[in-house]
Amino acid sequence: MQKKEKTFESEYIKVLVDKYSNMIFRICYGVLCNRDDAEDALQDTFLKYLTKSPEFQDEEHEKAWLIRVATNISKNMSIVRYKRKTVDGAELVDMGVSYEDKYVFEAISELPVKLKIVMMLYYIEGYSVKEVSRIISVSEDAVRKRLQKGRELLKVKIERSNRDDV
Repeated sequence: MQKKEKTFESEYIKVLVDKYSNMIFRICYGVLCNRDDAEDALQDTFLKYLTKSPEFQDEEHEKAWLIRVATNISKNMSIVRYKRKTVDGAELVDMGVSYEDKYVFEAISELPVKLKIVMMLYYIEGYSVKEVSRIISVSEDAVRKRLQKGRELLKVKIERSNRDDV
């Protein structure tokens, strides 16, 4: 009987990894700007899931937990391995980011980590302010403020880029 439970559990983990790995990888990659580091963060996220065996209220709670763990792992890794790296546009398309979104993703990836995570969840992954607030455990006002600050920094960057091109 116990063997069946283990089989079910491993099947569930496979489904979970298939369902969320691309999204989590994009988030980790956006924070870390490095494929190898993002793969490590993705693995660490699912490893933490396996070792902690958390209980969830529903599927959205489970998804939010995975995103939160992935962003925390990525933030910690970025502090330890801080290097100024940029995102590779070709890799983004390979990861399932649409051709149109890759420019947004590239620009967002250059923001500070706190802003980057909120901007990616909102603009790339399509979460609402309320959902982002719940996922990263900050107030909705804090999410709105980070979105505003991120947009301001992107606007300045674009204006500078346009001046440099002239």
